[in-house]
Amino acid sequence: MAIYALGDLEPKIHPDAYVHPDATVIGDVRIGAFASVWPQTVLRGDHGYIEIGERSNVQDGCVIHCTRAQPTLLGPSSAVGHAVHIESATIGTGCLIASGSVVLNGTVVEDGGMVGAGAVLSYNGHVPSGHIALGVPAKIRENKSFGPDNIAMVVDSYVARGQRFRTELRRLDL
Repeated sequence: MAIYALGDLEPKIHPDAYVHPDATVIGDVRIGAFASVWPQTVLRGDHGYIEIGERSNVQDGCVIHCTRAQPTLLGPSSAVGHAVHIESATIGTGCLIASGSVVLNGTVVEDGGMVGAGAVLSYNGHVPSGHIALGVPAKIRENKSFGPDNIAMVVDSYVARGQRFRTELRRLDL
């Protein structure tokens, strides 16, 4: 896997976390227990820091960055879908950030909040608990379709998947 220090900034990856060999982790990135980071994802903590909470997952092809003024924080037991871009945002506990969405500087997604597939939350957006952001630009609505139990199912499946990949993944082309 591509794990890089940048000067004195070194990633801190919990030994029970899973980082796929084709993910890239640079600088001040903190990854919690049983969290997982999947192929072609880039976590670049060069200006500030990035924190991935325990049991959270960052799926294939995501780009997560931060600024000097604002870290990027992903709370525990949250899921970030394929090809998501997050920049200097705070994502709470038990959140789902669906595939292809963009969550920009200063945005806060409260515990249990969701960002729908392809949604764009521009600077200083806010998704209250129990709500979902949908569309471009995102509009906030009460979430009545995909609740905490559904999010927990996604999170649990990625915790199990990370453990499976840790023991069963084999590269065949070498």
